[in-house]
Amino acid sequence: MKIVLKIVKWLAVSIAALVALAYIFNVDYLFRAVRVVYFNGHSTAFLDDYHYFPTREIKKGTPQPWAVANDYNQTKSTEKLEQTHKELQTTAFLIIKNDSLWYESYFDEYNKDKISNGFSMAKSIISAALGKAIQRGEIKNLDVKVKDFLPELKGSYSDELTVGDLSSMASGLDWDEAYYSPFSVMTRVYFDKDLRKVMQNIKISEQPGKEFEYKSGDTELLTMVLEKATGKYVSDYVSEYFWKPMGAENAALWQLDHAGDGIEKGFCCFTTNARDFARFGKLYKDFGKWEGEQVLDSAFVALSVKPRFEKSPEYGYGWWLKHYKDQDFFYMRGHLGQFVIVSPKDNVIIVRLGHIKGLQTETDPHSNDLYVYIDETYKMLEQRKK
Repeated sequence: MKIVLKIVKWLAVSIAALVALAYIFNVDYLFRAVRVVYFNGHSTAFLDDYHYFPTREIKKGTPQPWAVANDYNQTKSTEKLEQTHKELQTTAFLIIKNDSLWYESYFDEYNKDKISNGFSMAKSIISAALGKAIQRGEIKNLDVKVKDFLPELKGSYSDELTVGDLSSMASGLDWDEAYYSPFSVMTRVYFDKDLRKVMQNIKISEQPGKEFEYKSGDTELLTMVLEKATGKYVSDYVSEYFWKPMGAENAALWQLDHAGDGIEKGFCCFTTNARDFARFGKLYKDFGKWEGEQVLDSAFVALSVKPRFEKSPEYGYGWWLKHYKDQDFFYMRGHLGQFVIVSPKDNVIIVRLGHIKGLQTETDPHSNDLYVYIDETYKMLEQRKK
C-alpha cells in the first residue's frame, strides 16, 4: 500500500510540475490541443471540432434555396471520382451548373444540412469582408496602413504593412505555418484563448508587399483590423452584408478564441454546409452581384481573382487561382481538402468537403485532388450532353 501511495504521490507531483512548467513557458494552450485533438482520436484539427470551441453565430435572413436542375442527380459519378471519395473520405460533393444544383452526394452521416469546418476557406470570406469595408468607406482602400487600426503592431517594417498585403499574403510576418508541430505559432493561434494578445507579439520582420508567402497570421491580423474598422464582430458583419443578402439556408458558426467578447479565428473555422459554402463561389463568379444587388464591388472581385505577383500566379486576394483546361479557375481552399472551385467560363461551381486532402508537392502549389474534382466533373457534364 505504501508503494502505491508513493507512486500516486509521484505522479501527482509530476503532473503538477508539468502544468506549472507549461504556464511558465507560456505553452498552456497545449492542454486544450491535447484535449480537443488527441482525446478525440485525431492528430490534427478535424471537421467537427467546432463542438469543442466557443462559437459565434452568423445569422441567416430569408433563405433562397438553390434552383434544382431538371436532370438533377441523373448522371452517375465517374469511377475515378468515387474511388477518390473513398480514399480521401469525402463527406460532401456537389456540382452547380448555370446556378442550378445539378449533382450532389453525401457520405457517412453527412447530409445537405450537416455543417463542418471549412478551415482556411474562411480566408476568402475575410477578404470579401475587407472588400465590403472598402466599399462602405470603413477602410479607404487596399493601401491603408494596418497601424492605423493596430498601432500596437511590432517589427522593423510594421509601419509599411497595408491591409492589401494581409489579404494577398505578402505581410513579411514572422510566422511558422506548421500544422502538426505542437510548438508552432500556427498551433498556438488555433488553441490559444487570447488571440489578440498572441498577434500583438508577432513582428513584421521582413519588408511587406514584395512576395506571396502563405501565412494564416496575415488573415488573423486582417480580422483584427476589420473588427476595429467596422466596430462589429466579423461574424455579425458577414451575417449582415453577405449571409443574409445571399439567402443562406442555414445559420453558420465561426469559432472564437474564447466565449463572450472573443475574436473569430478568421484564418479558419467558418462552419457551414456544402450548399451554403457554394454561395461565395457564385458571388465571385457574378462579380459581386446577387439577385440584382451589388453585394460586393465588382472591381474588388476582379482584382481578387487575379495574381498580385507575377512569380506567384497561384494566389490573388484571398483566393487560390489555377489556369487549367484553357481557362482560369479560382477557388477557396481549406485544411484536409475543403474546396469551392469556380469556373466562370462554364458557369460551374464544385464543392468538396472531407477528411483528407490529396497529395501536395513542393513543385505544385495545388494538391492533386483539385485536378481530379475538375476533370471528373467535366467528364460527368460531357455525359450529360449525350
